[in-house]
Amino acid sequence: MSRLLILSFSRLESDPRVQRQIDLFAPRYRVTTVGFGPRPHPDVEHVEIPEGTRAWPSSKQHLLTRRFRGAYWGMSAVRAARDLLADRVGTMDAVLANDTNTLPLALWLRPRRGVHADLHEYAPREKEHQRSWRWFVAPYQRWLCRTCLPRVASATTVSPGLAREYSARFGIEVEVVTNASAERDLPVRPTGAPIRLLHTGVARANRHLEAMIEAMRGLEGHARLDLMLMPSEPGYIERLRALAEEVPGVALRDPVPYPQLVDTVAEYDVSLVVFPNTTFNLTHSLPNKLFEAVQARTGVIVGPSPDMAELVREHGIGEVLPAADAAAMHLQIAGLTDETIDRWKQASDAAASALSAERQVRTWEKAVAAILGE
Repeated sequence: MSRLLILSFSRLESDPRVQRQIDLFAPRYRVTTVGFGPRPHPDVEHVEIPEGTRAWPSSKQHLLTRRFRGAYWGMSAVRAARDLLADRVGTMDAVLANDTNTLPLALWLRPRRGVHADLHEYAPREKEHQRSWRWFVAPYQRWLCRTCLPRVASATTVSPGLAREYSARFGIEVEVVTNASAERDLPVRPTGAPIRLLHTGVARANRHLEAMIEAMRGLEGHARLDLMLMPSEPGYIERLRALAEEVPGVALRDPVPYPQLVDTVAEYDVSLVVFPNTTFNLTHSLPNKLFEAVQARTGVIVGPSPDMAELVREHGIGEVLPAADAAAMHLQIAGLTDETIDRWKQASDAAASALSAERQVRTWEKAVAAILGE
């Protein structure tokens, strides 16, 4: 049986994308996982990277002087992983490397057949809204891509826009595996009054979530909006909560555990998935919440982000706004009818299988099989 190593500098048990890889490959190969936290699956061997080690470059001296190789191999998580994996160099048949920060380590392992890279963001522009990141880290990320991506056997990323950019900038073919949710067999629930809207996700200021709250002014009795947010930036959720208290029909609710998320979304009629195009990765995002809405059999309202817009129009599961602002959201929500939303819900039901994780992971399955010569 072929030996596959799955590598990620994340907490594997709480990383849905990596967990899907593990669930897919554990029954097929002798899988070794490498990452933070305990063993993520009963049928894998696990190498745990010590808590408290860093997988992000912290040496400004290395970054400023463009000594990127030293910056990489000097990271404490990389040093720890290298020590833990020293006796596995040359013993694996393939490595599935998650994100650019694992690529040098994956290539150092010298798998017999090759490396597949799964790129969760467009790394050279991941935090481009932060000036210090653009100065210090963006050149380092471009170095990682420039030196490592041409050496991998195959690569995937999360949306067509990111795949095109990787191909254009680094000359490699990149396929798409979306952050789709597992297929669920849920009923289509009729829309009632008031219309129930939901936004889920991480509370980051560059997403301008205030616009969703402002969009609800004057819509009391017609629609309600709940925001279910994970904290990310100090004080931002508190500011959103204070604003929500001023607008009737808007509330913040506590997040639920990931396994309960689709069932929670199914309590609603429409998922609001609207981001301003403030960064390249946001512009080309296909976020988890879009696919969770499909499995929950809700409609969706999205902004003019091209990748989301294409998917929504192709499957008829919702509406694409002309702008990602409060005025556009207000007009769309004010004009919603039960009949329109019920049509979106039926379209989500029809698309649930095609847009499921089970369909998407076939691309990983084919890529790894090709590396292994199967």
